[in-house]
Amino acid sequence: MTDIEKKLYSDDNIDVTTFKCTNCGGGSVFDAKTQKLKCLYCGSLFDIKGKMDEIVVERNLNELISKGEVWKEAEVYQCQSCGAKEIVDNQEVSHICPFCGTKNVIKVEELPGLKPQGIIPFKIDKKTASLNATKFVRKKLYAPRKFKKSAKTENLHGVYNPVFTFDSTTQSDYHGQLGKHYTVTRHINGKVVTETRTRVFNIQGDIDRTFDDLLVQASSIIPIDIVNRLQPFSTKNALAYKPEYLIGFGANTYNKEGKECWEEGKEIIKNSIENSILKRYNYDVKYSLSVNTKFLSASYKYILVPIYVGNYRYRNKIYNFFVNGENGKVAGKTPVSAGKVCLTVFVILLLIAGIILLYLFS
Repeated sequence: MTDIEKKLYSDDNIDVTTFKCTNCGGGSVFDAKTQKLKCLYCGSLFDIKGKMDEIVVERNLNELISKGEVWKEAEVYQCQSCGAKEIVDNQEVSHICPFCGTKNVIKVEELPGLKPQGIIPFKIDKKTASLNATKFVRKKLYAPRKFKKSAKTENLHGVYNPVFTFDSTTQSDYHGQLGKHYTVTRHINGKVVTETRTRVFNIQGDIDRTFDDLLVQASSIIPIDIVNRLQPFSTKNALAYKPEYLIGFGANTYNKEGKECWEEGKEIIKNSIENSILKRYNYDVKYSLSVNTKFLSASYKYILVPIYVGNYRYRNKIYNFFVNGENGKVAGKTPVSAGKVCLTVFVILLLIAGIILLYLFS
């Protein structure tokens, strides 16, 4: 292991026995409300050892590596029903898959993956997450009425999701061709005819941008559109990783290496730069746009963000929901009432028909 790897990922002092309650010897878990370890048996609270306010800082992108020391305090379990893999604290005896709700979960002989630099601890508890998920259902316009009244959250489980965040400053120059529509009026055979034409014009220039904490998923277990809808996460305030935060929770395994995530991040940055360029101009058609971007500096953090995963059951089907474990924001799918959708379509068609009739008889 290189010096960089040791600095980023090693933790030779991990000892899971320190998570036992000193009063009764029972197991303890991380309590989101108090931000302390809480005994499951006697309720005693214990501070997490070491500095609790140590913020994770970005590291130079040149240090980004694909492998590091594995989590000695964690093991990998795989659901035999849906295939989801999850890193679980090795003190947890029984486990239910949070994605499909089955108990068909077994330990697999696989390395948990590289140890994160930082973590955003859970700030809300399961009860609050469950209440938020129930309110989410009540607001779904097209959900069946029966489902909205009886929906219950099941298999709610806190899962840390691995992400990379990237900082970068860029310098770009560009050139291209855009078009703007305009109309002309002509008289043809005694009739007035309006034609739409397009005026083509060239563009060129330069643009400097700064990107801060651009989030890229290192796992595809939770869909990226769900993670985007759950944002923001306070990645700027991520704390230095401590294994105590994981006790009582799981963590998704990563399936995208750091370099792959950076390539994905660069594409997001390039698309953002192109959009910024186009906003400078009043145009209707983009014919061509060539952008040459230089990345003057780049840094990264590899951290875990908190997400509650659970599901609803309706007519023998499972619908997953996800709750931001930091601010309580909810995203997910619910069943759709065919009757409500048909009614909406019918009303829209009536409105369109009414507009047409008004136009014809006006």
